[in-house]
Amino acid sequence: MSQVRVRFAPSPTGPLHIGGVRTALYNYLFAKKHGGTFILRIEDTDQTRYVPGSEDYIMQSLEWFGLVPEEGPGYGGDFGPYRQSERKDIYGKYATELVEKGHAYYCFDTSEDLAKMRADMADKGVHSAKYNYLTRGQMKNSLSLSKSETESLLDKGENITIRLKIPQDRTILIQDEVRGEVAFESNELDDKIILKGDGMPTYHMANIIDDHLMEITHVIRGEEWLPSTAHHVLMYEMFGWTPPSFSHLPLILKPTGKGKLSKRDGAKFGFPVFPLEWLDKDENVTYQGFKEDGYLPEAVVNFISLLGWNPGNDKERFSMEELIQAFDLSRIVKSGARFDVDKVRWFNQQYIISTPNSVLADMIAMTVREHGYDVSEDFLIKFVELMKERVEVLPEFFSAGGFFFKMPEEIEEKMARKKYKIENRPHFDALNSSMEDMQQFTSSALESTIKGYIADHELSFGAIMPILRLGVCGTMKGPDLFETMELIGQDEVIRRMKSSLDKFTAIKNAQNA
Repeated sequence: MSQVRVRFAPSPTGPLHIGGVRTALYNYLFAKKHGGTFILRIEDTDQTRYVPGSEDYIMQSLEWFGLVPEEGPGYGGDFGPYRQSERKDIYGKYATELVEKGHAYYCFDTSEDLAKMRADMADKGVHSAKYNYLTRGQMKNSLSLSKSETESLLDKGENITIRLKIPQDRTILIQDEVRGEVAFESNELDDKIILKGDGMPTYHMANIIDDHLMEITHVIRGEEWLPSTAHHVLMYEMFGWTPPSFSHLPLILKPTGKGKLSKRDGAKFGFPVFPLEWLDKDENVTYQGFKEDGYLPEAVVNFISLLGWNPGNDKERFSMEELIQAFDLSRIVKSGARFDVDKVRWFNQQYIISTPNSVLADMIAMTVREHGYDVSEDFLIKFVELMKERVEVLPEFFSAGGFFFKMPEEIEEKMARKKYKIENRPHFDALNSSMEDMQQFTSSALESTIKGYIADHELSFGAIMPILRLGVCGTMKGPDLFETMELIGQDEVIRRMKSSLDKFTAIKNAQNA
């Protein structure tokens, strides 16, 4: 295999969808496995759809995931510029070359001309008419006009485009690494515009030229580009160039398994479909981001790597290095992959659990400060150690474990009514006194003191432990109670219990009234 060179070539028309991230990931993994080069190319030939900020968003997203290009805008490289809008002067000569070879032609049609052609063809029973071998002869182009008429219109410089001249009666065969041999009939293809009136190339033209000049060896992209590949292969043939290897990736489907995952599905199903938060100024809508929603980039990478690729065994957890070693284009599946919301949360939980406590503490420190709590680093490290197996995303550390910082204002009254008995109040007062007298307020000492009291007074654990947890935490959910009490601290635990016991008694009296 020659030196592998692959490119991820997004358009800066908005935020980077998770499907685009997967395309970038597969390109990155393939390049790294084969000692090749991963290139970022910004395909911004359609300036009417350009969205300010989206190019920076794309780069920030790739870097958050660790998919850093070796070449691209801002990264350097010997094959630049890497923005197509900065390569405008390159494309014209190649389009002209195809015209001179008879593989393309000048067109001067207006939008009204095109609309009339489609209407005329519809009258003849041909719906969804194409600009092709059937219609090009009745249109205003250098194939239907005389040389002098063509030159006159070229001199005027109005409505000039260049279209590819698709040959008739050809079967175009493509050997796709994912789908095997794919055949297209040329009579079903349209004469696509390759150079627009403003001198900018269309995607099809720029894509071919840039891939050739940047020496791209493998094109790995979404299956939506498969129908266009017939045009691309023909252009390679027309230029006399060797095409790259093609791999077209399956769709990422909605959680229901029906239809392509869209940006609106995230809002509908309550999960992000973009790497980072994105404000759509036209819609005045902010879309969720995996980063802001508390996902670890390694977890999302692991999850999306399996959306369309099968490692060939039951292994699910992969580090980036393991993914690089295991990745193989032959194991990309043809069918669409369903986006499983529960699965991505599960992956994130597994990565949270395996992340060092000190690292997790750093991750949530800002959130804790934003809520107005000033605690030590040691406190946070112990806190995440206790909570990490109980959360799936980072914000849940605080939403599920906020009682470590402050006694919740609301307690689970239903459980209090069920578990608390007024006649046990003296036992809880006595336990409070015992805790006040403790010299070492450690989890082991607490366990010994409380369990000893229960045994000595022949009480049931069910009569005491739930009320202790409710009294300290306000909820029945949480990590080990004794470790929780140690971290919260002696004075605060006793204060909470005294306050809570008064609330429990009031709740019970109201129930019995």
